[in-house]
Amino acid sequence: MLTRRHIRVKVLQSIYALRQSNNPDLDKQEKFMFYSIEQMLDLYALTLQLLVEMRLAEEKFLKTSQKKHLATEQERNYSRSFLDNKALDLIEHSEPLNTFVENRNINYWKQDDEYVTILLKELRSQKFFKEYLKNTETTFEDDRDFLVKVFKRVIAPNEKYYEYLEDKRMTWVDDFPIVNTAIVKSLGKISEKNADALVLPELYKNEDDREYAQQLLRKTILNDEKLAGAIEGKTPNWDQDRIAELDMIILKMGISEFLYFPSIPVRATINEYLEIAKEYSTPKSSIFINGILDKLVKELTESEKIKKVGRGLR
Repeated sequence: MLTRRHIRVKVLQSIYALRQSNNPDLDKQEKFMFYSIEQMLDLYALTLQLLVEMRLAEEKFLKTSQKKHLATEQERNYSRSFLDNKALDLIEHSEPLNTFVENRNINYWKQDDEYVTILLKELRSQKFFKEYLKNTETTFEDDRDFLVKVFKRVIAPNEKYYEYLEDKRMTWVDDFPIVNTAIVKSLGKISEKNADALVLPELYKNEDDREYAQQLLRKTILNDEKLAGAIEGKTPNWDQDRIAELDMIILKMGISEFLYFPSIPVRATINEYLEIAKEYSTPKSSIFINGILDKLVKELTESEKIKKVGRGLR
């Protein structure tokens, strides 16, 4: 689920936090970085649990409505398509997911059920929901496609839901886009054979990614003077203390990848940090950073300090 770009963002945030601290401690910051990364799975699981809670709330609402003395015909003969959604059954009864939610104590919807109500009300107003309820019999593919639409059209764009997550855990704001993408992919592929793996995916693609996060943080911090020295003289119109803090960190991380990560192509490093700069720094940062990194690549290549391994890595 985790991408290299998101790992870079987490490292960037950790280095920035360390530099702002009155009592910087690399070991503690590293532990917090990994804790922050692990919270992505919490958000993923919490969101899937939200789909389950929306269905449970709808069923409870319908049972109450049908008991009314003047229940409408629609309330008495409500379609069970949503209540019997077969793809959602796999999520609700996933042992790995339920165990994870219980162990992490993150089933917040029991106490924050007002957000379930808000999203359910929004779902009921959707045309695709009304069309779905007209189907007396749905295939597994119909049910799966319906869940994707619920997430993409109702949950993900809802501002109240976003504000709730922002208030709950600040780190989730940056995790929101990548977790959303992962959920859409998982919902679109879920089946009886792969349900457990998709409902609770691996956080890292492999152990190399976790090692990469740790090494990028440590090599950038521990080689700070050397990396700053590489930048010196490459900014004729700017003293280093006038360069934006985030820009300086991004530059040092890029140089760190040039020097200490032989398997990462130079162009991939530059492209990734330019995109990060566009999102997290000033409007002109990406142009500034691109110019500095391009100069450094030429200089470090000529001095044979950049040593990449494999085809097409320069």
